[in-house]
Amino acid sequence: MTRYDLSPLFRSTVGFDRLARMLDEIPDYKDNNLAYPPYNIESVGEDRYRITMAVAGFTQEMLDISFHENMLGVSGKIPQTKEERKFLHHGLSTQKFEQKFQLDDYVKVEDAFLKDGLLTIDLVREIPEEMKPRTIEITQEKPANLLGKAKKIIEGTKGKAA
Repeated sequence: MTRYDLSPLFRSTVGFDRLARMLDEIPDYKDNNLAYPPYNIESVGEDRYRITMAVAGFTQEMLDISFHENMLGVSGKIPQTKEERKFLHHGLSTQKFEQKFQLDDYVKVEDAFLKDGLLTIDLVREIPEEMKPRTIEITQEKPANLLGKAKKIIEGTKGKAA
């Protein structure tokens, strides 16, 4: 992938450092490690998602899941054994891996579990109440303008003084 120099853009903008980090973290598709381990991303309901990774040969202790600034990282490493093994066919991968997933705002990791060689990570989008769309009530009354409010205040103070 071709990298672009965005430094002229950042000399005249403020607060776009997150965008710059995201652009820097775009993976290079020339790297063959992006295909390992294979994974699925699926929608399992409204605002619910699931990432399933095929991690055959990895135990829970060999896997690490981290979440920081909307970046979900999954890595695995199989420790080297001292015993000498002679394979007639070596089809199971024992390479270490690291996969990163950029998550949208308000998407959080809800749960993660390992069963039958599949690592499943459940995600949920939890939008705060103040960010959700809301309905505004329409009334029949005409709102009082500033002059009308001032008259009411003046009339209210005259009645009290008398």
